[in-house]
Amino acid sequence: MSGAPSIGFVAIGRNEGERFERCLLSLKKEASRIVYVDSGSADGSVAFAKGEGVEVIELDCAAPFTAARARNAGFDALLKAWPDTDYVMFIDGDCELAPGFATEAVKALTRDPSLGAVTGRCRERFPDATIYNRLCDMEWDGPVGEIKACGGIFMVRADSFNAVSGFNPTVIAAEDDDFCIRLRETGVKIVRLGRDMCFHDADIHRFGQWWRRMVRAGHAFAQVGELHPGYFAAERRRAWLWGLVLPAVSIIAAPFTYGASLALLLLYPASLWKTRRGLIARGAAPEHATLAAKFLTLSKFPNVIGLLDYKRKKLTGRHIGIVEYK
Repeated sequence: MSGAPSIGFVAIGRNEGERFERCLLSLKKEASRIVYVDSGSADGSVAFAKGEGVEVIELDCAAPFTAARARNAGFDALLKAWPDTDYVMFIDGDCELAPGFATEAVKALTRDPSLGAVTGRCRERFPDATIYNRLCDMEWDGPVGEIKACGGIFMVRADSFNAVSGFNPTVIAAEDDDFCIRLRETGVKIVRLGRDMCFHDADIHRFGQWWRRMVRAGHAFAQVGELHPGYFAAERRRAWLWGLVLPAVSIIAAPFTYGASLALLLLYPASLWKTRRGLIARGAAPEHATLAAKFLTLSKFPNVIGLLDYKRKKLTGRHIGIVEYK
């Protein structure tokens, strides 16, 4: 690399409306090399992007929409338009880039050649709007320093991305985990910087949306765990135990134990309390820890539904398509 490194952005979206407009305008403040990949939006996102003069890719609806497919298409278009791009940052259309993050990410990658990708702190724009937004904000708050995996918003070396052939387009959820596993296998590291990277707008207002998102997580535990044995193993064990085995045993055995087996259900509040204590120990406010512990305990039920749904699709040969929750 000679001279200052060149960077480009790939934004992906589907019917993000005003959220995408904020996203795109924040990217234009940082660079001119921008590609927007749209997955069948009907809200004017494509027209807005074209009006802002960025490269636009509209995915063919004949093939399943996935975030992985969209990011790959964006990367290919970016490198085709600007072959000398050194670093590429991926961002979702419901996120606004934090000022200065891209500059710091470039500095980190340039300073340390052992880094393959850099991410940062994703924050919810309206964490107090709904309890579900608050849960998302807590979820995004990961450890600073070297990490095993990150979400789909990060800056990566173009050469490193090519080295692993990008994202696996068949992975419909946790495709970022799959990508990070393969990226680290090439010998590079992934680091989370201790600064704000973007402001996310989950816009989750209903319990059903949250439930569907947790079903999607269970699907991810199954699919990515199958691709990388051992990964998400603890998440799968917890889902099977708390979401299926424990309630099934306690209820089925009740007639034969004169109801004594129902006492097993008391393990749920015990687990909730233990989870709450752990969250507080890691710095969560008590009221936020209580909220998160309740939903983490409850999440095992939709998680196991996602696990079972993935297995059902595999056994019946059904297409494994996108799982949406918005």
